[in-house]
Amino acid sequence: MENAQSNPPGQVPVQSAGTTDPRLQPTPDFGTLGPSADVPLCCTDHAGSNARAKGNPRGGPVIAAMAGVLLAVLVGSIGSAHAAWSKFSGFFSIAGNGSLHSAKNAEIDQLKPQNQAEALLELAVAHNDAAVEQISTRVDRWQGRIQWTPQIANLTTAALNSKDMRVRTSGVEVELAAYGLARNSDTVDYLVHSAESPDHAQKIWALWALGLMGNRGVQQGRVTEILMSHLRDSDADSRRWAVEGLALVGSTPVILPLLQVMHDDPSPGVRESAACALAESGMFSHEQRFEAVPQLLKYTDDPALDPQTQAWAYQALADITHQHLGNDPAAWRNWYTSQQ
Repeated sequence: MENAQSNPPGQVPVQSAGTTDPRLQPTPDFGTLGPSADVPLCCTDHAGSNARAKGNPRGGPVIAAMAGVLLAVLVGSIGSAHAAWSKFSGFFSIAGNGSLHSAKNAEIDQLKPQNQAEALLELAVAHNDAAVEQISTRVDRWQGRIQWTPQIANLTTAALNSKDMRVRTSGVEVELAAYGLARNSDTVDYLVHSAESPDHAQKIWALWALGLMGNRGVQQGRVTEILMSHLRDSDADSRRWAVEGLALVGSTPVILPLLQVMHDDPSPGVRESAACALAESGMFSHEQRFEAVPQLLKYTDDPALDPQTQAWAYQALADITHQHLGNDPAAWRNWYTSQQ
């Protein structure tokens, strides 16, 4: 928010009377698994939806749209944008060690923090190792100096869609800085309180932000317990954002709760979000996701599950294992046995 007030703890955004802080929104919807396991890839956008692909690096349209905005910021005019981008990209034409010379650092320092964050995150999404390194070393200096803007929202969306976990981590780091959330226990206290807010927008933002904090190791056990408690909320939207928060935490102990949500939650949307979290979204490693495979195998022909949830189990298996065995539970079990 422009000229947003800040207050302890952790420079958390506050709302003045009658004013809604636009940052009190979660990152845009991750997307859906799709209508059936015959869809080639998990979590693709659907016509008419406001969704983004979960864990899917197909962020090209986002990056293309952002390039013009970013270049205009850097150079002040569209006409000279290409030259400016070439100059800035040249900062990162470096040796494979991923480090920058001091002169290059000095040139980046000349940009305002907001522009640094936007430019470096866009380069990180484009798989530039030096940009990832620069975000890691600079993000603490951006705290309280960058704002949540449409540019940051789109770029963090693209970052969290990357297959490169380092880029996803960069997105988490920039998002926390843009929200003004310091990584400490006081901020967790604030978010836990906000997650109980009667203001639904603030509540689901807090559930998302708790996941960001847990991912960075701030009171991860407590964050996990709080998010798991919201899996029992009466409204499906809160449960869905608790699922998204747990996916962001990305710790092994949350795999089983997500499997349970996928099996038992009464809302198809929440079950789908849990399946997508296990398959591709969030901050799990491939090894962690593979731990869900035995239970997903059981779900493929579990008579307690509806056909759509069984189809999501097949698709999650395909996304995790990169095997394409159709909707044949015997074929999947034979393949899994052969891997033991």
